[in-house]
Amino acid sequence: MKSNPILLLVFHFLFLFLGESSSPVHNGVYVVYMGAADSRNATLRSDHAHIMNSVLRRNDNSLVRNYKHGFSGFAARLSKEDAASIAQKPGVVSVFPDPILKLHTTRSWDFLEYNSHVIIDSNRNTLSNSSSSSDIVIGIIDTGIWPEAASFSDKGIGPVPSHWNGTCMTSQDFNSSNCNRKLIGARYYPGPGGDDTLASSVRDSLGHGTHTASTAAGSTVSVASYYGLAEGTARGGFPESRLAIYKVCSEFGCRGSSILAAFDDAIADGVDILSLSLGASPLFHPDLMTDPIAIGAFHAVERGIMVACSAGNDGPDPNTVVNAAPWILTVAATTIDRDFQSNVVLGGNKVVKGEAINFSPLSSSPEYPLIYSETVKKSDADIDEARQCHPGSLDESKVKGNIILCNGESDTVYSPIAIADTVKDAGGLGLIHITPDQNRAIASKYGDFPATAISTKVAPTILQYVNSTSNPVATILPTVSVINYKPAPMMIYFSSRGPSTLSKNILKPDIAAPGVNILAAWLGNSTEEVPKGKKYSPYNIISGTSMSCPHVSGFAGRLKSLNPTWSASAIRSAIMTSATQINNMKTPITTDSGSLATPYDYGAGFITASGPLQPGLVYETSTTDYLNFLCYIGLNTTTVMVISRTVPTSFSCPKDSSSDLISNINYPSISISDFNKRGRVVNVSRTVTNVGEENEIEYSAAVDAPSGLNVKVTPDKLKFTKTSKTLSYQVTFSLTSTSLKEDLFGSITWSSDKYTVRSPFVLAK
Repeated sequence: MKSNPILLLVFHFLFLFLGESSSPVHNGVYVVYMGAADSRNATLRSDHAHIMNSVLRRNDNSLVRNYKHGFSGFAARLSKEDAASIAQKPGVVSVFPDPILKLHTTRSWDFLEYNSHVIIDSNRNTLSNSSSSSDIVIGIIDTGIWPEAASFSDKGIGPVPSHWNGTCMTSQDFNSSNCNRKLIGARYYPGPGGDDTLASSVRDSLGHGTHTASTAAGSTVSVASYYGLAEGTARGGFPESRLAIYKVCSEFGCRGSSILAAFDDAIADGVDILSLSLGASPLFHPDLMTDPIAIGAFHAVERGIMVACSAGNDGPDPNTVVNAAPWILTVAATTIDRDFQSNVVLGGNKVVKGEAINFSPLSSSPEYPLIYSETVKKSDADIDEARQCHPGSLDESKVKGNIILCNGESDTVYSPIAIADTVKDAGGLGLIHITPDQNRAIASKYGDFPATAISTKVAPTILQYVNSTSNPVATILPTVSVINYKPAPMMIYFSSRGPSTLSKNILKPDIAAPGVNILAAWLGNSTEEVPKGKKYSPYNIISGTSMSCPHVSGFAGRLKSLNPTWSASAIRSAIMTSATQINNMKTPITTDSGSLATPYDYGAGFITASGPLQPGLVYETSTTDYLNFLCYIGLNTTTVMVISRTVPTSFSCPKDSSSDLISNINYPSISISDFNKRGRVVNVSRTVTNVGEENEIEYSAAVDAPSGLNVKVTPDKLKFTKTSKTLSYQVTFSLTSTSLKEDLFGSITWSSDKYTVRSPFVLAK
């Protein structure tokens, strides 16, 4: 298996266990998915029972999971032949090996407020610091929770909501008193027969679930920091909400059968929002009917539960976005306006900017010898490896007592942490690591060891100094937090990109949110080395789309609390159509490499903290839209009717079902693939619902389109009244040239005197 430097950088301690990709390899367990739990067809219900009972009769230990609340099916140990046989039974939608999926892993909420470019009603506040409570329940499907963290205090929170049907599962290290009025639900999913590759307690042993839970819904904690860095008030996106934890991941990964069980339980428990910071690898492409997250999310959304998922950490390559089903809100990751600077001071007090998290004990004066690594290579080592400070390439007798300059500009093998360990183990006093600009956006943590990353742009300054001075000296300063850093947000390199391999006629990801250097609650027993002179930090700073997802799910909880009758798609629409494409320099958002970001990077844009509260209009994506989507990707009417609990008895797939029709699903964005093959003129329709003014209000359409493309909106004005809340329009896309040479991006914006509702569009050649 090749090394993945992105995962090493973001979650190097998890990489050893989770590996590079999710895999269909399993221990004989298959998932049998049989659609809706309350199918109206009695014959199918009988068939379901017959299939499951036949499995149990052969082997009492064969059943692993039984799904009966949100959808129907089971997971069981089966032979390959039995699995193939069951797949042919009436009422069985799919049978697939139990996959192992992977994790996608304070200031951010302030930044969301400051970077909102929308004027809002002061009576509908953005983010609250109050200790009042809400009945909204946010479910976190992840690695569990550290319940003692201050972020999960229930101080000032009222009684558990009466509609809550969940439970607090106990174990040797987690008892019922660990749940409270904040943490109202806790479940885990142990493996059959003592299988220790699955959870044995809801207590978090990795930190990932604790971090995401506190980001989404953590209570307000007035003094929080990572050993003094990023100091301030920590709070979740909706501190007043309740939390329900579903532990499906261990150090060995996240089993699909457990994920489906968590969805099944969450639906019955009564959650309002579900947040999943995990998913498949783009190297493993499950279709919708073999993807546990897509299956579970469909049934959750069908019952009004909004599901937000991370987009994945496999960028910046295209076609890497996962969790791309149209009923999922898919979240990409950006930076925020906080930087962690650990600068280098050269002889003559020349300061070179560096970025890292370290608690350097070195003097602030440049008095330590500085050596370029290629000059201290072992006699038998490759000079390129020595230049990059690869393990085994440096002569310890020459490294000892010096600050080492390593050039990792083109290193795709070892992480910055691994390079620092190499220098430290060789006796080096400190590390100055030359890295590509985008890699520096994530502040690597080095503890007490003086290490920092400098950009390739400033590297010549240090190299010239080292080569022109007989006794070069330097020092590495301890990290300081810098806020109001510009430009921000930027799309981070690891965030997975569109277009989606599931369907290019749905734009994914949907939205972008903070996912870099995020401070949130952590384990109380972490084995991470505590810097000298410091007390153990109950907070940690980590990065990933895992961190961006709970920003959105937390905010979705707030929207649901303010608008309890809104559907999951209305909440998604409000978040997407109010997004911004502008950074804190009032210029278009870019990637961390400097190029302009596109909808393939951030979907509709960067989430704002104010706009979704008053979206004006929303795009309601109905269950029928989703059912038609299933038809358009190739499922037949019989299968679709088995899947859905709300499908009308008269439903049938459109006669001319094709993937092209996916563009017509009532989605807040527009994506059209194979434009050249579709005749150079394509029409799509959309329907919007007025959720703003009660009185008469008129919206006008404005188009932002690239040259060579004509976009006509009909009608170009929409007039809503008390009796006319829902109106439709059509968009005609046509080329002025003979064919599309590259993918084109633009937007359609509906504006009134108070509201702005923007939908991005993508035309793919």
